Amino acid sequence: MGKHSARGAREDGGGGTRGGGAGVATASGLITLSTSLVSRGEIEGAERAATKAVRILDVPIVGGGVEAQTLLLTAVNLLGEICVGKGDITAAVGWFEKAVALDPDGEIPEIGGGGAEKFLWLAQLSEEGGRESVGWYEKGVEVLRRGIGGGGEMEMDDDGGSREAGGLQEKRKKLASALCGIIEVYMTDLSWEDDAEQVCERCITEALIVAPSVPEPLQTLASIRISQGRLDEARKALRDSMALWKNAFEDDDDEEDGQTSSPTPTAEESKGAIVPDFPTRISLARLLMEVGLAEDAVEVVERLVGEDDHSVEAWYLGGWGLYLLGTTESEKGAPGVPNGHDRVEQEKQRKAQMSSREWLRQSLKLYDILEYEDDRLKEHASELIEELDKILGEGEDGDKDDEGDEWESDGSNEADEDDDMKDV
Repeated sequence: MGKHSARGAREDGGGGTRGGGAGVATASGLITLSTSLVSRGEIEGAERAATKAVRILDVPIVGGGVEAQTLLLTAVNLLGEICVGKGDITAAVGWFEKAVALDPDGEIPEIGGGGAEKFLWLAQLSEEGGRESVGWYEKGVEVLRRGIGGGGEMEMDDDGGSREAGGLQEKRKKLASALCGIIEVYMTDLSWEDDAEQVCERCITEALIVAPSVPEPLQTLASIRISQGRLDEARKALRDSMALWKNAFEDDDDEEDGQTSSPTPTAEESKGAIVPDFPTRISLARLLMEVGLAEDAVEVVERLVGEDDHSVEAWYLGGWGLYLLGTTESEKGAPGVPNGHDRVEQEKQRKAQMSSREWLRQSLKLYDILEYEDDRLKEHASELIEELDKILGEGEDGDKDDEGDEWESDGSNEADEDDDMKDV
């Protein structure tokens, strides 16, 4: 990947110097303003403020010293993240490379704009991927290990016990995530390497040790075990991963029902600490279906649609999961006249199939509206709808309002849970 020039031109156009206190104070104010604007979603204004700060700081400042250097590093990293948010990856890479030039070994503390973050961003944004991504990840891992090894100050909690301070837990989480990033590269770009499996096993072992209460390493372990054909172990890892964060949502549901949940940890604290982000849970749903846990996958996706009902992939995965549930139930049926239990199962199967078709149709509707780009997703969703049309008859659910209303109000889990999700 070629080097990109960061847009931090010297404001005075040359190699002049600036007065110390005033320049540093102005730049500090601009960085504070930029951070505030980012939090309010005013990205253009945030970028302008941070760029002005860089122009002030990116020349020798008389008496500026360490404070000017750390402010410059903070502003440069901030601009990199702003550009990521804008989708300007080339500019983002340029800013993060400038941050590396200012702090090549990550020795400046995170509070001063240093640390591992710039290396981890470059690993994810690398155009070449492969060894280049791994190299950046390893730089970040080295910095995080060093920070964890140094420990943190201990402070007392309200019950008189001690808890780790200085962001040590967050460093552990970042280290585990970086190790999982290395595994992902070795399972894709570098899967042909002779030592790929050994590297994956070494990294996942460390990730599980350093962050045992974080879901991502367990989910990554499941992915490794699937690739090895060890599906029982993969299923266990996925269930263990989900068990770490599902209670956070259950606590929310209890609160909505007027029930009092356990005070420690609260649902909000649990979510902030361990609930995987949206893309990670999308990957989780795929893995769950891959190991035959379609019902769990649908549960995950229903929650995702409740969080973002414009996600093409979430609607598609929900439809696919419901299709798997419907066809699995169909295969269990026995020939002959169905008894009462069989009729219940057949009705459950039909509802899953109808729900599947609605989810898949919604995914394709959003696909066109959002001009989504994933030909394989579109083709697969269309194929599944075609199969369901053959089973159910065309237009029985989505095209007939009376039948659709009857299905939504008859108490099926899929419909009720989906409505609940949207009210969260």
